[in-house]
Amino acid sequence: MKYDFDTPVNRRGTGSMKWDVPENVLPMWVADMDFKTAPEIIDAIRERAEHGVFGYTDVDQRWYDAYINWWDKRHGLKMKPEWLIFCTGVVPAISSIVRKLTTPNEKVIIQTPVYNIFFNSILNNGCRVFESPLKYCDGKYSMDLEDLEEKMSDPMATLFILCNPQNPSGNIWSKEELAKIGELAVKYNVTVISDEIHCDLTDPGYEYIPFASVSDDCRKVSITCMAPTKAFNIAGLQSAAVCVPDDFLRFKVWRGLNTDEVAEPNVFACIAASAAFEKGAEWLDELRAYLAENKKIACDFIEKELPELKAISSHATYLLWIDISNWKYDIGSVLTEGEKTGNMCLQELTPSDVLRRKAGLFLSDGNIYGGNGKDFLRMNLACTRANLMDGLKRLKSAVHS
Repeated sequence: MKYDFDTPVNRRGTGSMKWDVPENVLPMWVADMDFKTAPEIIDAIRERAEHGVFGYTDVDQRWYDAYINWWDKRHGLKMKPEWLIFCTGVVPAISSIVRKLTTPNEKVIIQTPVYNIFFNSILNNGCRVFESPLKYCDGKYSMDLEDLEEKMSDPMATLFILCNPQNPSGNIWSKEELAKIGELAVKYNVTVISDEIHCDLTDPGYEYIPFASVSDDCRKVSITCMAPTKAFNIAGLQSAAVCVPDDFLRFKVWRGLNTDEVAEPNVFACIAASAAFEKGAEWLDELRAYLAENKKIACDFIEKELPELKAISSHATYLLWIDISNWKYDIGSVLTEGEKTGNMCLQELTPSDVLRRKAGLFLSDGNIYGGNGKDFLRMNLACTRANLMDGLKRLKSAVHS
């Protein structure tokens, strides 16, 4: 391989949210990678930094061209420059759009289990979470389209947040499923926010389908949130885009993003995004191959060494969704004497707490994702092969202790 994903990078003491943990704890939770970003992006940032003046910055034509060319060549979505709006991040975009397109107490539909911050974006804006649970059968998730139609038909529900590809399950939604969403959305006057931040992190040989590319219905109702930040590990640079083909919807979104002051780039945001899309394809393809091998290693390990657990097969994201419904863990065994004498409520401890206390392994608890997430843990596999094996051995130690 041309690029190195095996050399560890010490992230402790760098203000890292992920690595701000005790020395004996291995963090494999929040969705950022432990790899340095593509050298081509580092070079572009270094060149700009050497200029030495970091004033107010505009979005330039290069940024528009980079997005348009990447999505056309990579994903088959043809965009026009006027469809794109810069934003400081996908989450700020979603929160701003919820705020602009709803009024308090309205319902916002999500398919659970799903990215936990969707709940925050809805509740923090005074709206109600309207769950359409995904079907779970034989270790696989699918959309419950009948339930989704029932939820969309509610006149109090005019907004639906789609996760495409799906986090945490790693599902790549089919063209038929996406087309049905567009059909129902038009029928019931529902706008679809499609969070596609994980779209470039598919396994080699697999491709996601942009929601807006599927049909005229999908394009008409779509607000697509996209960014290079997840795939190229540059979330800290706060760079994203919102793609809105419909003129009326786009004006509403533009007004919301500008009112909330999240539509202006920092000095490195557009440069890093442009460099990623212009020069980062080879690095990304090698990364995808590395991540796919990590996923295979983890799934094989769990199947052979941890029959109590089940790794959910997927072809997108670097997140492993692990079914722990058959793991009979003992919360009492990890309580300190002080907690026992203080009559600590056992319900305050989660499976993730058990792992951390028993083996120093920090995973994400599935209950924060809604739906049937209480029976799952989410494991971040975007790390060196050595850390992956360390994490899997810690998982085995905790489960079997």
